[in-house]
Amino acid sequence: MDSLLSSSTSSSSFLRLLYTPTKYTLSRPQPLLLSLIAQGSSQRGPAAVSCAMGQSKEAKLWGGRFEESVTDAVERFTESISYDKQLYKHDIMGSRAHASMLAHQGLMSDSDRDSILQGLDQIEKQIEAGEFVWRTDREDVHMNIEAALTDLIGEPAKKLHTARSRNDQVLTDFRLWCRDAIDAILSFIKRLQVSLVTLAEKNEGLIVPGYTHMQRAQPVLLQHLLLAYVEQLERDAGRLLDCRVRLNFCPLGACALAGTGLPIDRFMTSKALGFTAPLRNSIDAVSDRDFVLEFLSANSIIAIHLSRIGEEWVMWASEEFGFLTPSDSVSTGSSIMPQKKNPDPMELVRGKSARIVGDLVSLLVLCKGLPHAYNRDLQEDKEPVFDSVKTIIGMLEVSAEFAQNITFNQERIKKALPAGHLDATTLADYLGVPFRTSHDIVGRAVGCCVSKNCQLQDLSLDELRSINPVFEKDVYEFLGVENSIKKFCSYGSTGAECVASQLEYWMSKLNIDRVAVGQ
Repeated sequence: MDSLLSSSTSSSSFLRLLYTPTKYTLSRPQPLLLSLIAQGSSQRGPAAVSCAMGQSKEAKLWGGRFEESVTDAVERFTESISYDKQLYKHDIMGSRAHASMLAHQGLMSDSDRDSILQGLDQIEKQIEAGEFVWRTDREDVHMNIEAALTDLIGEPAKKLHTARSRNDQVLTDFRLWCRDAIDAILSFIKRLQVSLVTLAEKNEGLIVPGYTHMQRAQPVLLQHLLLAYVEQLERDAGRLLDCRVRLNFCPLGACALAGTGLPIDRFMTSKALGFTAPLRNSIDAVSDRDFVLEFLSANSIIAIHLSRIGEEWVMWASEEFGFLTPSDSVSTGSSIMPQKKNPDPMELVRGKSARIVGDLVSLLVLCKGLPHAYNRDLQEDKEPVFDSVKTIIGMLEVSAEFAQNITFNQERIKKALPAGHLDATTLADYLGVPFRTSHDIVGRAVGCCVSKNCQLQDLSLDELRSINPVFEKDVYEFLGVENSIKKFCSYGSTGAECVASQLEYWMSKLNIDRVAVGQ
């Protein structure tokens, strides 16, 4: 947790919102089962108090046309404050911008605006000090803050919701939150990239088996494989940046769905909040969840990439492979088998990818049958997003930690390299005859090796010529994994010069100090 909060100065404020719990107490004793229900699932965390001690429920801010209050069961079922309190900072940001715009447009006096801004400052400080009381009878983060503001400054607070609905308010908050979340995730992607490139720099020249169909295929430089992970992560970052561009439009002022007849300035609030522009269509503004679907899709692809890395490293850490050894600091043991040293972090990275994909599927199914514009179903969009972000940040962080604390077992890898005829394709390239012909010739040479239980480089020239007279003495310059690696020269290939060029590109792009890496 501490490393999460300190890993990036620019994202630390957002991470504190994501990871810091708030303490609550229940307003009255309940049977155990009801107590657990009231507190919510582990995903939601502790519940807010249903009302202040000794007080009855207060009237809803929307309750003018109602003669009865909602039942306790309805209140528990419909509240969202237990999780959307994470939006408090962004809700206050939006309210500041909205109040300033209302005053600028003559819809509120400057003195009322100043009272609202001062009150919002006080509430923000109370929340950050852990002194703010969240109430379930106030339903959500927006009404908790607005009601608290009314308690604090009185009548001016009642003007804040002019030309604003919770429909556009929550989406403004959510877009701001997602924008910060993307920035935080990007910083963790870069950290993992740096860890992988640094690991590649430390393992220059190490050849490992490359696999297709989980069968040995061709020799590759370990650096080349590690940089393949870096390329995947770069595309992941690009998807998030593209998503950020599309989500960075402001719904504030769209109101419930139709806009307003009041002379507001949506461009002013959009600019104040750092958005590109207001969303053009007010119906679309309050009903759109494309941005969260795209965001969780990008997170899911990141999770799949991390899961693939996790799978390879878990296998490579096994006795059957023995290609890498994680340090004790990133390993766990067994409660019954004293000899065990398990790469659990990467197993959980592999496992948690399912959770992130599940978050995406939840949102897709949630949105699939909704008519325009806003529907209460959309309250359920927050928890999958919060969970996806928290989980992907944890996966990225622990993957970087793991990469910084593993050692590749060079002797074990070298001993394993001869198996599998990894140089067969290089030999086929050597022959200089039509490829289908060379494929057949080398296939028969491999068959000879299988029958003799040897490698291609162990066959004599006479044995090779007995298969086909095309072989010459220089054939042995193409056999063996070391010689095979030297022959790769196409752009992006595993040849030493090509990989060195790729490595230099990433060292420069990520501002990695080669001297510091060597220390």
